[in-house]
Amino acid sequence: MALVGSVDAAGAEDDEKRKEKELDALRRKPKLQVIPAVEVGSLRLAPWDVLHTLGRAIALARRGAGRGLAEHWGSLKYSQALTGGSDTYMKLSAEGRETADYYKALQSGELGIGFSLALAKQVLSRRYPRHVVSIVPADTALRAGWALTSRDKGPRSGYRYRPRFFAEVWKPGEPSRVFTIESKGNHSNAAASYDQLASASAHVEAVHIGSWNETPSLVFSTELPVEGPLTVHALHFDGKGGWLSSSAGSADRNLDHFIEDENFYPGIQPLAEGGRQPQPEPGFHVTPERYEWFRHVLARTAAAGLTAFAGDGEATVQYLTKRQGVRHFTGFAHAATGSVQDARQRLLGIRFVGTDHVFRLNRTRVEAFSGVAEDLFRHLEAGQVEQYRREVHARRASWPVDRWDGKWQGPVSVDSDGSVLAMRVLT
Repeated sequence: MALVGSVDAAGAEDDEKRKEKELDALRRKPKLQVIPAVEVGSLRLAPWDVLHTLGRAIALARRGAGRGLAEHWGSLKYSQALTGGSDTYMKLSAEGRETADYYKALQSGELGIGFSLALAKQVLSRRYPRHVVSIVPADTALRAGWALTSRDKGPRSGYRYRPRFFAEVWKPGEPSRVFTIESKGNHSNAAASYDQLASASAHVEAVHIGSWNETPSLVFSTELPVEGPLTVHALHFDGKGGWLSSSAGSADRNLDHFIEDENFYPGIQPLAEGGRQPQPEPGFHVTPERYEWFRHVLARTAAAGLTAFAGDGEATVQYLTKRQGVRHFTGFAHAATGSVQDARQRLLGIRFVGTDHVFRLNRTRVEAFSGVAEDLFRHLEAGQVEQYRREVHARRASWPVDRWDGKWQGPVSVDSDGSVLAMRVLT
């Protein structure tokens, strides 16, 4: 409870500063609480697990003119930033500490994504053991329904606060549940994390799914000190909303069907008070008549993230709308500037297809392979999201837990969505 009090105090202090500067007050997620210890458990991660989680999260991020190379390098550049043994806590390596002197905000923020989402998936998987947890970049998903920036056509809210990710907890044939997630990181101390969590509470509050103030949320701040082990500070709000159930009389959407951009007017409608309907608050509201549409968007955006991670721009195009960035994955991709899905590897007894990059870490040549289990990828390649989901759900508890492949001669990270990241030194 000390964490909750510290974050509330940080938020109150920020509110006072905004008031002095005559800025609008921020609407923050109310009643954030510490995540129960039974749901956190013991989180055992290897550095390549963090890189894998980060790489999957930013596969659609459009982080550079190099397209696929930029997205993959966004995670691979941290290959030597972390260290720790099987019996120790993870921390920054000597190289990570040196990088922190020059690119503090970038490194802490991106590594924070890896740790935060790994913890979020563990918490939600323990909470919903019969379901699969998919992480979806929030901006990409929201763009299918709302204009977010001046480059987007349609009515814009002008509100810059948005969650960074959605977590969809789903099982075929049942309503899924969506959590808003905000992730931040710092190379400072716990006080900086309190400020970041207070800020994160405003970001997750910008999307409501269903009733006012009932959308479940997770907020994280990863503290990566220059000396000592890292710490992930986390809070949650478990409201009653977030369920994407079918509205009365509507048919479930087939996830294999294409989607096009919608133009919803931004704003979140608060509850009526005394018979009076308040003005909408800034943000984005997924109302009941949009539940099926939003479930459709989340599933296809998640599929796009997988095919992009595997380096297949052609397969990715079918899953994105114009505003979501379909042009980014259209056209010629040279092997020197983009990703090409032309590599195959058998890892831990499973056949994967994907893309590979060879680069140097100091003087050492390293190969990184990212891909998706071949049988699952073929469904995604053919636009068969429904079949992919049925099969990946059935296999959710059967993925290997080994983190080293002797034949590959390097570490391997396999995720429950069927994706893999493997690395090895080339001699």
